Amino acid sequence: MGDKVDLSTIKPSLISNGQEHLIKWWNDLDEEHKDKLHKDISLIDFEQHLSNFRKCAVQLNNKSAKEDDLLPLPSDSCKSVFNSPIDNERWTKLGLKEISDGRVALLLLAGGQGTRLGVSYPKGMYNVGLLSGKCLYQLQAERIRRQEDWAKEVYGSSKPIQWYIMTSDHTRGATLNYFKENNWFGLCEQNVTFFEQEMIPCISNEGKIILSSKHSISRAPGGNGDLYRALGQSKIIDDMLKKNIRSVHVYCVDNILVKIPDPLFIGCCLERESDCGAKVVSKAHPTEAVGVICICNGKVKVVEYSEISTETAHLTGDNGKLLFSQGNICNHYFTTSFLRKVIENHADDLAFHIAKKKIPTVDDEGKAFVPDKPNGIKMERFVFDVFEFADRFLALEVNRSEEFSPLKNGPGTGKCCPETCREDLSSLHQKWVKAAGGSLSGEGLCEVSPLVSSAGENLSRIVDGKSFTLPLYLDLTETGKTNGFHSKL
Repeated sequence: MGDKVDLSTIKPSLISNGQEHLIKWWNDLDEEHKDKLHKDISLIDFEQHLSNFRKCAVQLNNKSAKEDDLLPLPSDSCKSVFNSPIDNERWTKLGLKEISDGRVALLLLAGGQGTRLGVSYPKGMYNVGLLSGKCLYQLQAERIRRQEDWAKEVYGSSKPIQWYIMTSDHTRGATLNYFKENNWFGLCEQNVTFFEQEMIPCISNEGKIILSSKHSISRAPGGNGDLYRALGQSKIIDDMLKKNIRSVHVYCVDNILVKIPDPLFIGCCLERESDCGAKVVSKAHPTEAVGVICICNGKVKVVEYSEISTETAHLTGDNGKLLFSQGNICNHYFTTSFLRKVIENHADDLAFHIAKKKIPTVDDEGKAFVPDKPNGIKMERFVFDVFEFADRFLALEVNRSEEFSPLKNGPGTGKCCPETCREDLSSLHQKWVKAAGGSLSGEGLCEVSPLVSSAGENLSRIVDGKSFTLPLYLDLTETGKTNGFHSKL
């Protein structure tokens, strides 16, 4: 290596901020590891990081929202797909026009690994066991291709949908390589853009930054709310504006039923002139473990289920429905002008959310170990924390069975797992086939390729009056002709 690493350039800052433990084993390190640790420490803004920790410490001591300050969303901020088929059709056409004009971007939050699923690769690469064998990334890519085709069918032409994918340090390399290996799943490479969220140091309960080894600092993703900093720093917002994007549909990678981009959702937000919107599902029961979108201290926020008492959770309105029923499913709409406003004016205003964790670290002898109880916190910001800055917020109620089936847990757990995702997709696709005039018999899965239909459209001329035996997979023929569909296993 070159010159020896100069410890004096970082030591004063470490001492003044109470973090000199980070160089406790400095003399044990070789020059390569000294250089790595020196660079790692140099990247930390101690003043900002410790200020954030102090704010989090206050939050830990005052976690619950004041329930007297909670109100349901006003009715003029709420719409529903259950109310009017005429509205739904009009919104869908508006959204398809936005897609046709090239003014729609998708933004995928894909920073999570599949650790809870029992795998070491990014969650988007996971195959839940569909007949097609497609992973989440492929399903989503093919839905994008179908929406472009649908817009072209309705309006005669369609510009490409831009797909922006926010990864983390843990998922970027594997995700990018996976897309390349699979030829971008039929999309044009130039229309898919990757950028990265920040990895921030983990910190102990006493305010000390945690070492994962003698020469490296323990870091974790800063949460999907780091999106706004990343959009600015990576110049993604500039790219969107340059491409004349107006509507941005943001979603999480793990929902196998996600409609992307959803022309109905986009059209509804456009008609309402909303700068910020969120899809919601009615809570399955009053105490369901899901964040609720409501008014808190006069602002639109997502309040965690743990912050709402059982009594409040059971409150109902005059119509007999729960007052606080609008469950957040991390499926959002933003205008690019709203995103730019947040980036320029509110990026530092977002509160951190705290998670107490068992963070791998080193013992007094410098040996790596995993503690048996939480030894520190991870600080995260969430994507929905910008709702309060919206001028015209909209919540659109959607059908849970058609739009929300997240993949959170490993096989055999019985909830939000590969089996439930697989069955939920099959149930939805069976519903599509029957609604389009087809009949089904037998047992097994039903799967309709996203290239055939993204929301049940385009099926009647294919299945009407025909009988099918499960398991059934409806896919395009190799020629891709519009009249060339077949079932295959």
